[in-house]
Parts: sequence; structure tokens; C-alpha cells
Amino acid sequence: MAKAKIKVIEKNEGPKIEYEQDGTRIYFGDDEIMINCAKYQKDWPLSLDICKDRGGNLTIGTESALRYVAQLEIPAAEYEEHGEGEEATREKLPLDMSEVTLTLWSLE
Repeated sequence: MAKAKIKVIEKNEGPKIEYEQDGTRIYFGDDEIMINCAKYQKDWPLSLDICKDRGGNLTIGTESALRYVAQLEIPAAEYEEHGEGEEATREKLPLDMSEVTLTLWSLE
């Protein structure tokens, strides 16, 4: 399922950060930050903020942020049940990248 394209929302007018999707990985800028969405996926929905700090560097999170650049929304993990009773097991399904949303803000 990793070949599916993410949903992209452009929040406002103006130039946006460059990004590239490679399977479950999203690369931002000139390979400044890479986020493997499958590794970040939890049992609950997760939002990751990508920001620029005062030095113009990309950061994950808003702690040292000067401006928002992008936000990744990763859906909660889904599981498939196998077997019954005490023999039952849960298998985590691969992340469906078409369920991941990337919101982009202007760089200006």
C-alpha cells in the first residue's frame, strides 16, 4: 500500500516547501528532513508539525519555530484479527499513504 499518494492541502497562496514522497517516507526541502510515516504511526491519529526556525532550518515540532511550513496528519494504525479466543492474534496492517494528509503553508 505504500505506493499510494498522500493527500495535499495548500492552506494559503504563495510558494511552498518542496517535498517528495518515496513509499512511506516524505522528504522536505533539500533532503533537510525525512519523516517515515509508518515509523511514526501510533494506535491513535498523530499530527507532526514541520517548521522553520530563526536560522532558516527545518524542525519537527513548534518549540523553536518561527513559522509553520507543513503538517503531516497520520491516521491511527489498523489491525487485523486472526484466530479466536486465546489463540487470537492481531496483525498491524501496512500504512495506507492515501490516508495521510500533508498541509502546506506559504514560505513567505
